[in-house]
Amino acid sequence: MAKEAVQLDASGYRKFGIRDSIAYAAGDFACNMSFALKGTMAIFWTQFMRLDLYYAALLIVVQVWDAINDPLIGSIVDADRRQYKRNKFLQYIWAGSIGLIVGGACCFLPFPDAPTWAKMIIFVAGYVVWDAFYTVVNVPYGSLLSLISNDPADRASLSAWRSIGSLAGNVIPMVVLPFIIYDKDQNLVGERVFIAALLMGVAAFLLFQFMIKNTVIRVETDTALKEDAPKFNVFKALGNFTKNRPAIGATLAAVGMFIGMQGAATAVIVLFQSYFRNVKYSGLIMMFSMLPTVIFTPFVRKLVTRYGKKEMATFGAVISLIACTGMLILPITPDNTGMIIYMACMFVYSIGLGIYILVSWAMMGDAIDYNEWKFGTREEGTVYALHSFFRKLAQGAGPALALVIMVALGYVGANEGNQTAEVALRMRYLVAALYFVSAAMQFIGLGLVYNLDKKDTARMQAELKARKAEAAYTTEELAHTTAES
Repeated sequence: MAKEAVQLDASGYRKFGIRDSIAYAAGDFACNMSFALKGTMAIFWTQFMRLDLYYAALLIVVQVWDAINDPLIGSIVDADRRQYKRNKFLQYIWAGSIGLIVGGACCFLPFPDAPTWAKMIIFVAGYVVWDAFYTVVNVPYGSLLSLISNDPADRASLSAWRSIGSLAGNVIPMVVLPFIIYDKDQNLVGERVFIAALLMGVAAFLLFQFMIKNTVIRVETDTALKEDAPKFNVFKALGNFTKNRPAIGATLAAVGMFIGMQGAATAVIVLFQSYFRNVKYSGLIMMFSMLPTVIFTPFVRKLVTRYGKKEMATFGAVISLIACTGMLILPITPDNTGMIIYMACMFVYSIGLGIYILVSWAMMGDAIDYNEWKFGTREEGTVYALHSFFRKLAQGAGPALALVIMVALGYVGANEGNQTAEVALRMRYLVAALYFVSAAMQFIGLGLVYNLDKKDTARMQAELKARKAEAAYTTEELAHTTAES
C-alpha cells in the first residue's frame, strides 16, 4: 500500500498540523504520569510513613538539589554543541525517559516500620533520583516549543495541547488512584502507591517514545561549535534571565499556580478525608473543576489571534480571584450542600486558571524569543531551566509551607483520615486561602510584570525575522565574495 503523501512547508519540513500538537501533548502527558503522584507524597510520608514535620523539613532540603539541578542541566543543554541524528533536546528526553521508569517509584518505597533516620535517607535518595531524571526530560521538553514552530498561532496550539496532555496526565491518576490507594476508612495504603508509581513510569516511557518519533524541529539553531564563536557563559545567561521581564512575569504566575495546585494538595486531601468524609470521590470532583480547560482548548488559537496571550491570561487571573473570594466567604458546610458550593467555586476558579494554563507555555516561548530580541542570544535551556526551577521550588516549598501551617492548625499525621472536627474546619479555610494567594500571584505576574502584549509580541517577531533574513543575506554575500576571490 502506498504511503500517504506528506505536505511540506516552504522550508521543506512536514507542514505543521495536528500530528505535531498531539505529539507535543504526549510529552507533557508523560511528564505528568511521572509527576502526578507528587500530590500524594505528603499524605504518604506523613500518614503512612509517619514523618510529619520531618517531611516538611526534608522537602525544603531537597530543593537545594533542585537549585543545582535545573539551571545546571539547562546550561549543559545550551552548551552542548554536539551533532545528534535528530536533535539534542530529543536526545536528552530519550535518555531521561529511561530513568523515569523507576525514578517515580523511588519516592514511594514502602517501609513504614523502618527507623526514622532510615526513612529520611529513603525519602531524600528517592527524591534526588527522581528529580534528576525528571529534569533531564522536562527542561529539553519545554525548550522544544520554541523550535517546533515560530508562528504565534502554532505556538498557541502547542501550548493548548500541552495543557491537554498535562490535564490527561493529572486527571487519569487523580480519578482512578483514590479508588485504589485508599481503604474504606479513608486511609492510604502505601504499598499500592509504590506499584502505581512503577506502572506510571512505564507509561511515561512509552509516551515519550511516541513524542520523539513524531516531533519535527522547524526552527533551525546552529549547534555547531565554531572557532570564532564565543563560549557559552552561564553567569551571563543567568543575568539575562533576571532582566527578562516576560520570563520573570510568567515564572511568578507559575509559582502562584503551583502554590494553589501543589501547596493546597495535602490540605485538600485532608478536607475530603475529615471534613467531607469522602476521599475516594475527591478525584472526580477535581476532574469536574478541570473541565473548563478542555472546553476552551478548541478555541484558544482563535482567541490568541484576536486578543493576545497576555490579555487572555490576565483576564483569567481576575476570574480566579473572584472565585477564591467566594470560596472564603460562602457557607461551605460539611455536607452535600457545602460540597456543591465548593465544587461551584472550584469550577469558576478553574475557568480562570484554564485560560492561563492554555497559553502559559506559549508565553514562555515568547519569553525565550524576548531573550534573543533584547540580548542577542536564545539560551532556551537556561531560560526554561530557571523557569522550571522556580516552578519546582513552588511545588516543593508550597506543600512544605502548607504542611507547617496545617500542623500549627492541629493536623496530626498519625490520625490519618480521622482528624478532629475543629482541624477539619480549619483545613476548609486553609484551602480557600491558599487558592486566593495563588490567584493573586498569577494576576501580579501576568498583569503587572509580563510586558509582551499582543502588539509588542508582533513587533518582536517581525524584528527577529528581519534580523535572521539579514544574517542569512550577509552570510550568502560573504560566501559569494569568498568564492569569487
